[in-house]
Amino acid sequence: MELAIDSFAALMPDAVTGVTPSAAECVGRVLDEIETADRVGIDAFGVGEHHRAEFLDAAPTVILAAGAARTKKILLHSAVTVLSAADPVRVFEDFATLDLISGGRAEIVAGRGSFIDAFPLFGLKLDDYDDLYSEKLDLLLKIRDENPVTWSGRFRPALHEQYIYPRPQQAKLPIWIGVGGTPESFVRAGVLGLPLMVAIIGGTFARFAPLVDLYRKAGAQAGHSPEQLKVGLHAMGFVGDTDREARDAFFAGWYYMFTQLAQERGWRGASREQFDAFAGPGGAFLVGSPETVAAKMLAASETFGGLARISFQMSPASGNRPAMMRSIELLGTDVAPIIRAQSATPIPTPAPAPS
Repeated sequence: MELAIDSFAALMPDAVTGVTPSAAECVGRVLDEIETADRVGIDAFGVGEHHRAEFLDAAPTVILAAGAARTKKILLHSAVTVLSAADPVRVFEDFATLDLISGGRAEIVAGRGSFIDAFPLFGLKLDDYDDLYSEKLDLLLKIRDENPVTWSGRFRPALHEQYIYPRPQQAKLPIWIGVGGTPESFVRAGVLGLPLMVAIIGGTFARFAPLVDLYRKAGAQAGHSPEQLKVGLHAMGFVGDTDREARDAFFAGWYYMFTQLAQERGWRGASREQFDAFAGPGGAFLVGSPETVAAKMLAASETFGGLARISFQMSPASGNRPAMMRSIELLGTDVAPIIRAQSATPIPTPAPAPS
């Protein structure tokens, strides 16, 4: 199982002074995090895509390319690319270039995004939400697998025997499908035989297990091998020297971030009680000491019948700089060895669920 970190380049106030860093300082910190993650042996680092004041990741491939120049081994991926609002030709060109800069370390996680800000920004209709994604994913895969490309659709001018460059260093640029909780999205990923990245920001892992079963069943029925149907997990995660230190360091930023979102989306307000439930044994937060986090990761992998990757969303703790850097260190030096020792004996891939 690979260990990863995802960042939204969140512009968060300092946990002690309350002062919000400059945008330049915030982006610089993300690059430091990528470099530290590479140094301590984290497998992958992802940068999201938002078009909002509080997140500075509107151009994730630019940040990832800067990170590539400062690292040697770590995989660099989107978390996620909002494909519905993007031109697949440009997405491919950007990530192929990142792949060349990084020496073959680029990956795309293509999704629809949980925010709708990109739609009015780029003149798109929310009524076309799913149709845009389906069509653009089809074109992105065609560009990856063929050159030249002949293609036509509703939302973009047709391509006829069009060559698209540059080509990546990797023979086949990895493309994951990023999903939330929509069953149709899990089925689509399975039918296409693409690796699946499941975003879980609360609740329990067990609630998503039937959806992952649906993905594997759809993939098997489409003729894809179990090895091809990889499953990854994106979850709130943070590591401290003790459970209490980790929870206290992560809670303040999580409360700040999700209180803002609750007001915007009409959710119930965030609370410490809710947070502790998510961070407890039955919840979907990977927050605690190295031993607690490793045990919970292994339990999550068992719940899903084996996981290829778990990505830690640490952005809520961006305002606590010392704790953030310590968390990355502990994830690489303390959590990773436990996970890799257990992963030496792979969990068998389960048989597809019966029809």
